[in-house]
Amino acid sequence: MPSGGEDQARAFYRDVLGFEEEAKPAALAGRGGVWFRAGAVRVHLGVDGDFRPATRAHPALRVEGLPGFIVRCTKAGHPVERAVPVPGVERAHVRDPFGNRIELVEVSDTARG
Repeated sequence: MPSGGEDQARAFYRDVLGFEEEAKPAALAGRGGVWFRAGAVRVHLGVDGDFRPATRAHPALRVEGLPGFIVRCTKAGHPVERAVPVPGVERAHVRDPFGNRIELVEVSDTARG
């Protein structure tokens, strides 16, 4: 993320996607950025002076209730693009405030086995 984007990151990752902010270790706190967690998932956003968004490479976050995530993202000003379907999986892409691509994935009950 670019320098100074911590509040934008919180508004998206915490307020829209539902992550909790996680305190950075004291040794890293002065570098800027922000860390988040949800269950076993951790997302660490570091500051990059020469920031360029990841527009192709991306994390895929497994969610429950994909339609609700789509509504929350859209209402918060983050357009969502439906992805090419994969059998048993609903997928969508959203961009964080910095242009990084995030895939939201919901696995159907039949695909879970």
